[in-house]
Amino acid sequence: MARPGSPGSVDVLGECVADIFEDHDRSDSGGLALRALVGGGPANTAVALARLGTPTRFLGRFSHDAFGTLFRARLSASGVDLTHSLTASEPSTLAVADLDATGQAAYTFYAEGAADWQWTGNELAATRNDDAVCLHTGSLALIRRPAGNRIEEHLAQVREHTTVSIDPNVRPLLVPPSAYRERLPHWCALADILRLSEDDCAILAPNTGLDEACDTWHAAGVRLVVITLGGNGALASLDGTRATVTAPPVTVVDTVGAGDSFTAGLLHRLAAFGHLGGRLDELTVDDVTDACSFAAHVAALTCSVAGANPPWSDGSALRIDAGRKTARHVG
Repeated sequence: MARPGSPGSVDVLGECVADIFEDHDRSDSGGLALRALVGGGPANTAVALARLGTPTRFLGRFSHDAFGTLFRARLSASGVDLTHSLTASEPSTLAVADLDATGQAAYTFYAEGAADWQWTGNELAATRNDDAVCLHTGSLALIRRPAGNRIEEHLAQVREHTTVSIDPNVRPLLVPPSAYRERLPHWCALADILRLSEDDCAILAPNTGLDEACDTWHAAGVRLVVITLGGNGALASLDGTRATVTAPPVTVVDTVGAGDSFTAGLLHRLAAFGHLGGRLDELTVDDVTDACSFAAHVAALTCSVAGANPPWSDGSALRIDAGRKTARHVG
């Protein structure tokens, strides 16, 4: 097992989304009160990474509107470096969340013509950072046009020096599942790490068992596949060798941002063990299991409070402070 050390820096490329929720405390029969929280898979992952102590740079296109200002403030307050993010004239992406009785969120997106999908080749080239040990991306930024193809080209260029991590974060109401299935083999050829949810797998590989799906994606080129299973933990597959971890018990408030927090915990731990920065050549199943177990604790804490509010690390423990509620897991 590699020795833990100071985590290398991680770049996160993708969208910031305003997650819009009903504010039940203020809504009444005369109208519907809403509250906006910073969301978007890549932005959530960047916030969680920075809070865990990984030096994190977010590469995004922020609108000049009020939501763009909110995004910048939220990421900066969590310690994310925004030096190479851009201010854009296009509007922010909005996602209206509808929570069911179990805290699971379904989204309606308002995303046409938004700033997040308008990356140019020159803009992406200016973000290149060969000192980063990992570039994480995915979600809508990687599938929507015109930016998606340009981001793929950017990944092909930076992977010479950098581990590439992809989370498809499938949104079938916004992008046809066939589009994801068409691009996934190419993403596997670019990525070293593929993190998906069980729901993603059902869409990307319908009527296929998880083991078979992992093997298909390994054959396409990706070495490490991690599938999160909600309250049942996670399945990891390194070159076809499987490992499972359990999820710690938690009282779920909602699951918003849980998968993104898991990804952050995984990358943080792999960076701390010195495995990022190349093709995962020294990675072992034991280290994968350790990283996934840590990631499951990070995700559980995120589920214990409302919204995408991942935990902070104080060096010896993970904590979330939300009003009077404090949750801790020793790391």
